[in-house]
Amino acid sequence: MSTQVPALLDGLVDDAAVFPPGSATLPDALAAHRRHRAAWYADLVGPLLLPASTVATGELTGLVDPGEGLVIGLIGDTGIARLPFALSFLAPYGITARQVEVPVAKRGEDPLPGIAELLRLTDAMPGVGVVYAELPLTFGLMGALDALAAARADGVPIAAKFRTGGLAAELFPTPAELAAVICACRDRGLPFKLTAGLHQAIRHLDPETGFTHHGYANVLAAALAAADGERMETVAELLTVLDPRPLLERASARLDAPRPLWVGFGSCSILEPLTDLIRLGLVNGGYDA
Repeated sequence: MSTQVPALLDGLVDDAAVFPPGSATLPDALAAHRRHRAAWYADLVGPLLLPASTVATGELTGLVDPGEGLVIGLIGDTGIARLPFALSFLAPYGITARQVEVPVAKRGEDPLPGIAELLRLTDAMPGVGVVYAELPLTFGLMGALDALAAARADGVPIAAKFRTGGLAAELFPTPAELAAVICACRDRGLPFKLTAGLHQAIRHLDPETGFTHHGYANVLAAALAAADGERMETVAELLTVLDPRPLLERASARLDAPRPLWVGFGSCSILEPLTDLIRLGLVNGGYDA
């Protein structure tokens, strides 16, 4: 059966196959990404995410046909200053960088200097659709969001990115913390992206790590509520919900409309979130990948 992904879910899941825990080899990740882009669920899939270090060391040589028009997201693992250098490697391969994502500070550091450095380099990154400044959910967060919103208002294609998980408990924001961030972005007209920890649709406890993970269906419902102007307490409550029915009620009413605020998230698997979305009834169909 073939079906179209609803507008609400368009580009929800970026392909982070080469990153942990999947850690696919580059040839395998490229082959799988091509299959995803040709599949009936292609509209669900965002760009293939690749580390700047991989690109800048020439690892794409011989793996990409310049005529295929590969679209990627460049992850700045080599730091802000080296982003233009990595981007310079893409044109010979016919690759477009739809987005660049880079941390601007570590936990506990002031993010404003990193944001200022990143903004100085935006002119040296022509053709990039959007630049995501990854912000730690600690010191100076609201000031950093103000700076991003001001730059965006001046026409700079910049947005925010946050981590929602990792290898330590403190890397998982509480529902109240994440709701505050979502509402702060809403109040500033600032799109945001999430990464890490969003492995399943519904909030759940991972029995292997003991960490409670946010669910991407929870985040979707929370973003819809925030965009509708609902209070932070309501947004936080949706992030805690374990019963999918209230989440599906909100999402199902908006399937034909573009997704507000939340750009999406990276996943080392495309088929796992797709399977969850089919199980929940937000996407109808089967897959043959």
